Amino acid sequence: MRLLGVSAGILLYLEIVYHLGCYGFTAGSPVFALTLIMILASMETLVVGCVRKKRKKRVFWTFTIAEYLLFAAQMVYKGIFKQPLLWEAVVRGGQDALTNYWREALVGILSALPFLTLMALPLVLTGILIRKEKLLFPSLDNLGKLRAMFSAGIGGILAVMVILIGRYIEADYYDIYSEFYDPLTVAEDMGVLTLAQRDTTLSLQKLGKKVLSAVEEAVGNKKAELAMGHGSEPGVADENSVRESENARESWLTAGSEAESAEADSPETENPESKEDEPKLPTVDTSPNRFTIDFAMLKSLSNGEETVWLAEYLESQTPTAKNEYTGIFEGHNLIFITAEGFSPYAVREDLTPTLYRLIHSGFDFNNYYVPLWQTSTSDGEYVNCTGLIPDGQYSMRNSGDNTMVYALPGYFASEGVSSMAYHNNSLTYYDRHITHNNLGYVFKAARLGGLSQAEWGEYIFPMENPDTWPASDLEMVQGTLSEYVNLDRFHVYYLTVSGHMNYSFRGNSMASKNREAVEGLEMSENAKAYIACQMELDKALQYLLEQLEAAGKLENTVICLSADHYPYGMSQEQYEELAGKPLGENRDMYRNNLIIWNVKLEENPQVIDKVCCSVDILPTLLNLFGFDFDSRLYAGRDIFSGEEGVVIFNDRSFITDKIIYDRKTKETVWKNPEEWDAPSKEAYLEDRKQEVKDRYNFSAYILRNDYYNMIQQAVPEEQRNSTPNPAKNQSIS
Repeated sequence: MRLLGVSAGILLYLEIVYHLGCYGFTAGSPVFALTLIMILASMETLVVGCVRKKRKKRVFWTFTIAEYLLFAAQMVYKGIFKQPLLWEAVVRGGQDALTNYWREALVGILSALPFLTLMALPLVLTGILIRKEKLLFPSLDNLGKLRAMFSAGIGGILAVMVILIGRYIEADYYDIYSEFYDPLTVAEDMGVLTLAQRDTTLSLQKLGKKVLSAVEEAVGNKKAELAMGHGSEPGVADENSVRESENARESWLTAGSEAESAEADSPETENPESKEDEPKLPTVDTSPNRFTIDFAMLKSLSNGEETVWLAEYLESQTPTAKNEYTGIFEGHNLIFITAEGFSPYAVREDLTPTLYRLIHSGFDFNNYYVPLWQTSTSDGEYVNCTGLIPDGQYSMRNSGDNTMVYALPGYFASEGVSSMAYHNNSLTYYDRHITHNNLGYVFKAARLGGLSQAEWGEYIFPMENPDTWPASDLEMVQGTLSEYVNLDRFHVYYLTVSGHMNYSFRGNSMASKNREAVEGLEMSENAKAYIACQMELDKALQYLLEQLEAAGKLENTVICLSADHYPYGMSQEQYEELAGKPLGENRDMYRNNLIIWNVKLEENPQVIDKVCCSVDILPTLLNLFGFDFDSRLYAGRDIFSGEEGVVIFNDRSFITDKIIYDRKTKETVWKNPEEWDAPSKEAYLEDRKQEVKDRYNFSAYILRNDYYNMIQQAVPEEQRNSTPNPAKNQSIS
C-alpha cells in the first residue's frame, strides 16, 4: 500500500503549501480535510491497482496532475480575486475570464510562481522515484482491493462523524461548512479539498433542482396547453403620470440647519406676532414605510420551510419610519453609478476635483463601507441595485429569471419614467443583457460580446475606443447622454470600468492616458496608475455635470455613486501606500465614499456619522425620492431612519454604531465600553449576531424562491410594481 501513502502525502503537502501561500501561519480546522485525503488516496490506489499494467502510470499521473492543477488554480484565483474558485465561476465565467482577465491571470501566475513551484516538488520527486523503480504500481489482488475499499469506507465514516460532532457541539467549522456556507472561510480553515467537496455537492444539488424544475414546468405547460390552449402575453401595467415635487420639500433643500435649530431653541415667551412671520417648516410625517401585505395569503402561498420562514420573519419586522428627509428629491431625475474599484484614497482636490466636490458638498457619509463579496463587481452591483445580501456567487445572474420589481426601475416605472443602463464593456459580461433588463432597465453596452448584430445591435452605444482595456468612462457618458438628457424625467444607471485592475502604465489604457497628470506624485507606479484610472471617472462626472447644467437639468437631477468593491487588485501594502496609513484593523480596508448629491445641497451640505454600507443605498434612495415602498423587503435600511446602522460583511462579521465584531477571531471592539455592563454587552452582541444571520437568510431565501413574486400577489394592486423587460423576448445566445 505504498501508493496510498504517496498519494495521501502529496495531497497533504499541497494543502499545507496552499494554506501557507494564501493565508500564512494561521490556524485552521484540518480534521475534515484529513478524512477526505484518506478517501481520495484510497480510491486512487484502488483505481490504479485495477487498471491494466500499461495504463497504471498514465492513470496515476492523471490523478496527480489534476490534483496539482486544482490547488494551483485555487492559489492563482485567490491571489487575483481574493475569493476561492467555485464551479459556478468555472462554468459561467470561464469565457469571460479568458477574454477579459487574461492579463490579470498572467500577473497572478507570476505572483504565485514561487508557491506554484513549491507545489510541484512532490511531482518531481515522485517522477524520480518511479524512474528509479522505487515506486511500483503492482496490480491489487482481492485482499488489496478490500483494504483500499475498507480504508475509503473508514474515511467516509470519519468524515460524517466529524460533521455530526460539529453539529452537536455547535462548532464554528460546522456553521461555515453547512448552515452558513462561506467558501473563503472553508478554504482557509478546512482546506481546498473540503471546499471542492462542498462546492461540488452543492453544484450537483442545484443542477438536480434545475432539471427537476424544468421537467415540472414542461409537464405543467403541456397540461395547461391541453386544457386551455396557449395563453396570451401579460400586458404592461398602465403608466402613471409624473408627480410634481412639493414646494415644502423643495424649500428643505435650500433651508440652512441654523434656521431649524433657531426655531427649536426659541423661548416660549417669544413674541407670537414675530413667530407668525417666521417661515414654517413642513410637519414631518413619521408613518411607517410599508405595504398592506396580506400575510395570511402570503403564508398560504408558502411552499417550503424557507418561504414559511420568510412570511413569519416579514410579519415580525418593524418597518422604518418616514423622516425629515422623506421625499426631498420627489420628482427628480436620478443618475446612479456603480464605480469599478473606487476608493476614497483616489480622491484629491487637485486631481479629481469633481469627485471631491460631490463627496463634500452633498451628504458626506463618513462611516460608509463597501464589503467585498464572492463575485466582486457583479455581487457589488447586486447589493447596490437590490438592497439584498448576495447568496453565494453570481447572485445577480441567479436573479435573472426572478421577479425583481422592487429595484429602482419598478418604482420609476410607477411614475411613468423610463430607466436606462449603460456599461462600457460587453453586453454579455456576467449576462448583464439578461439581468439588467430583468431589473427593468433598457441595458446597453459598448460591445456585443458574441451576440447577434441583427438582434442586439440596437443595444450598442457609440464609443470612440470601445475595444481598449479598460475602456473610458468619459467616452461612455459622451456616447449615451444624448439619449436621456432632453427627456422630461429619467433614471439612468452607469456601471463604469475605467478603474479596473491591473494598475500599471503598461497594461492599463486609462492609466496610460492620464499618466502625465500623476507623474509628479511621490508614489509607486501602482498607486499612481490607480489614481490615473480614477481620473477618467472624474472626467466623466465633470462632463456629466456640465451637460446637465447646459440642458437645464442639473437642479432637478440627483447623482448617486458607490463602489462595487475596494481595489482588491492591490496588495495590502500597495493599498496602504495609497491610503497613506495602516489599514489592518477595524475593517478599514472597506471604508469608502457614498455620494448622494444635488446641486441645491451645496448650500447646506450635511455630515452623516451613522454607520452604513452599500446594502443601505436602495432603501435610502426610495425614501429620499418619496416612493411608496415597504422597508421590510430589503436587507438594508434607510440611512436616515432611526434604526441603528449595521455593516454586514461576507463572513458575517459586522460593524454597528456601538461595536466592531470579527466573526473569525470572535473579537469584539466596543466603541464606548464604559457605557455597558457585562450582561448588557452579552445581550446586545447576541441580538446583533442573530439580526445579521436573519438578514443573510432573508436575502438568500428571497433570491432562491423568487419571493418578490409572492409578495406581488399579497399586496393591493396599487402597490404592485411593474418592470418592463424590453429584451425579454430576444434570442439570447
